[in-house]
Amino acid sequence: MIERHYHLIYTGLNNPVSVAKRIIYYGNAKVQMEKPASISQLLANLSDLPAMPEVAQKVLALIRNPKTNMTEIGQILSLDQSLALLVLRWANSAYYGLRQPVTTVNQAVIVLGQQAVRNVILASTVASMMDRPLKGYALDKGDLWKHSIAVAGAAREIAKDKGFQLAEEAYTSGLLADIGKLALESLIRDIDLSTPEWKDKAFSDLEEQYFGIDHAILGAELARRWNLPPRLLDAIAHHHEPEKSKEGRSLAYAVHLADYVIMMLGIGIGRDGLQYHLDPSAIDFYDFSDQTIEKLSEIIPSFIEESDSMIRAISV
Repeated sequence: MIERHYHLIYTGLNNPVSVAKRIIYYGNAKVQMEKPASISQLLANLSDLPAMPEVAQKVLALIRNPKTNMTEIGQILSLDQSLALLVLRWANSAYYGLRQPVTTVNQAVIVLGQQAVRNVILASTVASMMDRPLKGYALDKGDLWKHSIAVAGAAREIAKDKGFQLAEEAYTSGLLADIGKLALESLIRDIDLSTPEWKDKAFSDLEEQYFGIDHAILGAELARRWNLPPRLLDAIAHHHEPEKSKEGRSLAYAVHLADYVIMMLGIGIGRDGLQYHLDPSAIDFYDFSDQTIEKLSEIIPSFIEESDSMIRAISV
């Protein structure tokens, strides 16, 4: 049976992060560490954030415009050979189950729709960034990427009975849910987690205690800087505590459940282990059950392999 737990810690997107001194232990020595004064200072740790290709930026701008049609998107995508090929491969992937493969970019974008095209662009943009090792979270090279793409796919699968658009938005939210870890990772490498106070605690507790903010809030801020819709920001910010979500609650529920399953499967969990607390409302909203877990455990490994091979085959 699925265990039900509440885990309530909240820091809103607009809450200021004040400057304070924290005592961090490096071996047996005490040193003082300044808590970052703002989200911007933490995100400055991502100075090597990969630039999004110009064509990708234009396509995302078109998607934000409600007057845009799919022909316009296809025409712009065709200007970038790598993105065009990736969109074609994505449309012909097993998930969409086409009887006949599409052969043109215009056909591909019609099959995918605007939300899925956005997912292709975002996945290709963050893949290399997420592929790096994160020592602070005990994640080896490729672990964060595989975890993120797995959560994205599982969230989409969980949400698909609620509608195609919701499912694709759940994919986006799942893909970016843990991207904020990149900004915190170097700061927590030397924090001693072997002490009794950290037994059975999740990393979000650690982040909140030491930095006044967790990776979910940072991920939402990064998504905001990419001009993603507010409901997606809300879902990313609250995927560990979906009961606090508002306009993106259905998405937060999907990502919350997906994250739980992927941790159970042992995909990219690092030092965070299985310390995950399920929200009962998320379980009820999606009729989440042991059968759901079993189904996802069967399809997610092949989904990761397919998605990873598509992204790695195309240098964007």
